[in-house]
Parts: sequence; C-alpha cells; structure tokens
Amino acid sequence: MSAETLRAILGGVTVGDGLPVAIIGVLNVSPESFYAGSVHPDPDDLLRAADDMVAAGAAILDVGARSTAPYLPTEISEAEEADRLAAAIRRLADKCAVPLSADTSRAAPARAALDAGAAIVNDVTGFHGDPAVAALVAARGAGVILATDAAAATRAGGADPIETVLRALAESLAEARHAGVPDERVVLDPGIGFLRAGPRPWYERDVAVIARLDRLRALGRPLCVGVSRKSFIGVLTGHAEPAKRLAGSLAATTVAVLRGAALIRAHDVAETRDAVRLSEALRA
Repeated sequence: MSAETLRAILGGVTVGDGLPVAIIGVLNVSPESFYAGSVHPDPDDLLRAADDMVAAGAAILDVGARSTAPYLPTEISEAEEADRLAAAIRRLADKCAVPLSADTSRAAPARAALDAGAAIVNDVTGFHGDPAVAALVAARGAGVILATDAAAATRAGGADPIETVLRALAESLAEARHAGVPDERVVLDPGIGFLRAGPRPWYERDVAVIARLDRLRALGRPLCVGVSRKSFIGVLTGHAEPAKRLAGSLAATTVAVLRGAALIRAHDVAETRDAVRLSEALRA
C-alpha cells in the first residue's frame, strides 16, 4: 500500500483502502427511534437480531439507546440512556463474534457501554456534544466514529455542503488529536441527515455531500456513511414511512461506495451487503 493509503482499526476490525467495504449493523433499544424495524427492547429479540446481522455479513454492530434524529423530540436523561445502553451491550458482548459500537455522544452512557464490553464509540456530534467523551475514548483505547451534527455544520457555515462538512470534520479530527486519540483509531462520518441549516433545502444538502464524498478524502481518514432509511430518501421518493425506503437506501449506498466510503452503516445488512459488493465490483 502507498503512503496515501487510508486505514483505521475499530475494535480490531481494519477498514479502509484496499479492503472490502465493512458493514455496520444498526441495533436500537430506544423506542423513540425513527425506524421501528430497528428497535429491539426485548433482550432475546436483540440477540436474535444481532445474530442475524452477523450471519448476513455485519463486521460491527452499532447499538443505540437514544434517538439522535434532529427532527424528533426524543430527549431522555443521560442516566436512562446509560442504563439502556449498558444492558444491551452486556447482553451482546459475550455472544457476538464481532465488536460492538456504542451510538452515543454523552460521557456517562459511553463509559457504561465501554465497561459493558463495547470497543467503539459512535459520536454523532463529532466530540462537540460532551467534551469528556474524547478524553474517555483516548483513555480506554477505543475506536471512534466522528460525525458532523447540525450544530457543527452551522458553526462551519458556507453555502457549499461538502465544504461545510470538511470544515466540521476537520474540527472533530483536531479534537481527537488534542485528546490523544491516535488517527488510526478514527473514522469520519459526514453526518447525512444532520445538515439542516443553510441556503439550500436540507435534503439537497445530503444529496450534494453523498455525490462529492470523495472530497472528504483530503481529511486523511476512512469514511463511514449512514443513509439507511433516512428522511432525505423519503422526500425524494415520496415515502413518508421509513419502512418503505429500502430501495432508496440501497441506491444511495451504491453511490457512497462508488465515491469512496469504507464503511456503510445500515439497518438491512443482507440487502446492503449485496449492494455494497456490486458497487465494489463497479468501483474496481
């Protein structure tokens, strides 16, 4: 591999240039989540769903206990999120053959998840939501996925969505380095669905970022993209119900892979695996 090869290690899984695109399966224990099909509050159902995702090809499982959809009034306390997340991670940790990621941007739930067996933190605020998360990730030697959230995008400003995301993610990467998180444990996420402010309609901003995803390679880290069943797909296809957005999700996933995504975060692992493998063949 050349000096320009972009790779990272998340929970023992190496991702990036020259490797198959990794799929992250989405599991939620938060009834507030926007897609009911991803919610598994029953511990046995959660384990069955996890097993199915791993069998279908998931390299990592991302567990969420609090909805982060920016358009939903779904706030819960930090303590409740920590309890939910720790219980779910604990249920899966000894039984899953792949590493677990905690989808949280708050320090107490992140700490609880890492204590319960998670190896990765997926922070949708890019270390801007709770400053203590960066120090925790560094101290625990965890992998991290850092995304652009609405607040970071607003601070970054700019009319061009991809330049906005570039600036916001550059800030997050600087925060990670300042906290002592090695670059090789960092993956970046453009935050599709969170780009709500700007002169263009928010769904057009999401499309513009996916279409020019390769520009983010300048940041020097592998990219994780999550488009699965998101609201921009609903707007463009006319499907208000997330349950009807699978085809649109696979189309957007294909473009993301062609534009250089190293990881795809998805609710539908088997279908996404097929779309990813075909996209990789076309990219090659």
